[in-house]
Amino acid sequence: MCGIIGYLGKKDPVPILLKGLKRLEYRGYDSAGIALLNGNELTQIKKAGKVSDLQLMIDDSPMKGNCGIAHTRWATHGEPNDINAHPHLDQTGKISLVHNGIIENHDIIKQVLRKQGVSFTSDTDTEVISQLISMLYFGSSKISFENAVRLALQEIVGAYGIVVLCADEPDTLVAAKMGSPLVLGIGDENYFLASDAAPIIEYTRNVIFLDDGELLVIKNGSYAISNINSKKPITKTFTKIDLSIEQIEKGEFPHFMLKEIYDQKHSITDTMRGRLNLQDGTTHLGGIVDYVPNLLSANRIYLTGCGTSWHAGLIGKYLIEEYARVPVHVEYASEFRYRNAVIDHDTVLIAISQSGETADTLAAVRKAKELGALTLGICNVVGSTIARQTDTGIYTHAGPEIGVASTKAFTAQVTVLIMLALKIGRKIGYAKNRGQHLIESLKNIDEDITHILRDISKIEVVAKKTMKADNFLYLGRGINFPVALEGALKLKEISYIHAEGYPAAEMKHGPIALIDENMPVVCIAPHDDTFQKVVSNIQEVKARKGIVISITDKKNNTLESLSDFILRVPTTHKHVFPITCSIILQLLAYKLAVLRDCEIDQPRNLAKSVTVE
Repeated sequence: MCGIIGYLGKKDPVPILLKGLKRLEYRGYDSAGIALLNGNELTQIKKAGKVSDLQLMIDDSPMKGNCGIAHTRWATHGEPNDINAHPHLDQTGKISLVHNGIIENHDIIKQVLRKQGVSFTSDTDTEVISQLISMLYFGSSKISFENAVRLALQEIVGAYGIVVLCADEPDTLVAAKMGSPLVLGIGDENYFLASDAAPIIEYTRNVIFLDDGELLVIKNGSYAISNINSKKPITKTFTKIDLSIEQIEKGEFPHFMLKEIYDQKHSITDTMRGRLNLQDGTTHLGGIVDYVPNLLSANRIYLTGCGTSWHAGLIGKYLIEEYARVPVHVEYASEFRYRNAVIDHDTVLIAISQSGETADTLAAVRKAKELGALTLGICNVVGSTIARQTDTGIYTHAGPEIGVASTKAFTAQVTVLIMLALKIGRKIGYAKNRGQHLIESLKNIDEDITHILRDISKIEVVAKKTMKADNFLYLGRGINFPVALEGALKLKEISYIHAEGYPAAEMKHGPIALIDENMPVVCIAPHDDTFQKVVSNIQEVKARKGIVISITDKKNNTLESLSDFILRVPTTHKHVFPITCSIILQLLAYKLAVLRDCEIDQPRNLAKSVTVE
């Protein structure tokens, strides 16, 4: 979950590395550090806290060099403090290393090294890598730095993306990947390494995505990739990144999250562009065209993801089962591998991930492939590991999402799942006019979102009246139950208010005991076939003096009389309503977080891309 960056070239590395860290900080912000080589002189500075804290220290003690590495941390092993911050030196002070991942056998390696006289300074699992490389490199006059790294990694069990440098070989950067993402950027006499492409695109659009088991050496103005174990050379082609600087900056918005909420005026349309066929009531999904027969013949479909992506999967279940009439199971990716799921060659697993790097989701993909299932990825990041490891897939095209709490990525995922359900459903012969009705609503979604964003004053009123609440309850039925779950998650993530999402009818089986005059209850009440039942549930809340916040799409006197607050979205198709309703819930969470003075883009203890298990 950490962010790493490395640079070797003709430019001053300090501004490149610091700017890169700022663009990677959504991956973790417990601590940050930088190491530079200036000839054979190695210097490094690291500090608990955010990248801005590190920059202040560097401003006070300027650093020089032509080669450097840097790191922003999300803590796993060892508390967030100065000592546990990366980069990690070996005991000679000549080798410095940054790492994203978890070393599972670090205790065993540490015990062996201690018996050989190695003293450890940190509580991290990462330090064992730098110390092991050091023992191999300085313990033999016949081994190169590259081979010392290679041999060390052959002893490592776990996940890693690493970049390492050595004062004795000042014009060399060595990097390797196993489970954690790593991207090489190649410019004019300049080489960049990073956890993702965001820090690189300012300097070059030509990148290579490293795959598991690959080792990269940058030396003497060139690079070489090989297999870690066999040393077999590997030839890889460039990918040209279509990403602008403007997309990864927040512009005039106070927070990335707010920018990304407003981006949904366009990101959903970008996801749909060229994919809707109104005339036939279906969709064009070119990436999966060769695999549609597999989807049609599947006896079961699994949807898997983590967090917000799992909520999107729950919505997808409603859609696919209704339109395609295929049994769908939705699984937490983190739990998928721990049970004996029924998977065979007639199974399709659809993995949903914004980053395409979520470790648990990747593990689910690998298990499904081993058991013979077709795997399909839905992700936002071109060239990501999920995009490369699944058999086929669909990109969401939502654009970069920097805010840790997902917004536009979620609505893009739901949009893709709607289109997928339409694609399969029309193939099995559901009525064309059903698809046309849904597509017409999708085509109007920009206008609907613009209407929501034009006047958010009512949301601000709700936030001001409820900002001191300790608990929220979110209720929904049918396809809107997952929307309730997602709304509650957003509130927890950025406002630090405890919230629970529940099927509205299930409220009676426990949560109703919590309702009193201090409990805000968000009730999702579209005018669909669940409306009257939801109104009944609202009456139960009102009878216990709960604060009723209703989200609906039409005026209704009964609902008006029962609700303390009404938040209304434009009338739309019942399967598009979850998207527009979600935007209301995103804004509510955001406004509450602002009023509570919370760190919105970097909420405590969280990170954007969870690359550890």
